[in-house]
Amino acid sequence: MPNVDLILGADSSRKRSVRTEPTQRRSSQRLDALLDAAAEIVDETGFERLTTQMVAERAGASIGTVYRYFPDRVAVVEALRERAIQRFRERVADELERSTPATWWDLIDISLDACISLYRDEPGFTVVHAGHRDRGDDHEPEFAARMAQLIAAEFEIDLEAEELGFRIGIALEVADALINRAFERSVDGDERYLAEARTLVQSYLREHLGMPRAASTAA
Repeated sequence: MPNVDLILGADSSRKRSVRTEPTQRRSSQRLDALLDAAAEIVDETGFERLTTQMVAERAGASIGTVYRYFPDRVAVVEALRERAIQRFRERVADELERSTPATWWDLIDISLDACISLYRDEPGFTVVHAGHRDRGDDHEPEFAARMAQLIAAEFEIDLEAEELGFRIGIALEVADALINRAFERSVDGDERYLAEARTLVQSYLREHLGMPRAASTAA
């Protein structure tokens, strides 16, 4: 079984957006309720129009409760985005525990499936794209590096670690852009865009990683 801790492991240097980390169950539930409310609003109106007052009203909380955790609307969006990314990683890790990828493509395909399914059933998941490229703190390079480590550990790939991480990063960024576009075009995801994402990513990676081969034949 692949080392799922590589996927789940948090980056200790990552900036936290929550002003007060919940230490009790009730406090944690209150924070989740605020983020759930924010997620609903994002799906309805987009993250650009989200305000702390809207979150308070939707969650049935006071504005003071919102400010206890978030200094402003940007912090709400960031916290929602962090939660969405964590749930994405958990979805990938869960699938890796349920199945044993036979090739490097299976690992990539699992991550694509997780992303697509979260767009469909995770409220507010589109917030992952909430202007993060302009801030330069997107999660793709880190996740790509972790996927590259998994692939290198499980399969024989004739690439240096840095080059492998770069190629995986490019592939996932292409997939990410096309999947996001698919759900901009259709609430269920435009199937032509989703299919093309898989086709382009696999074609690109086969050019650099070679044909997907089972670990048993690569060893």
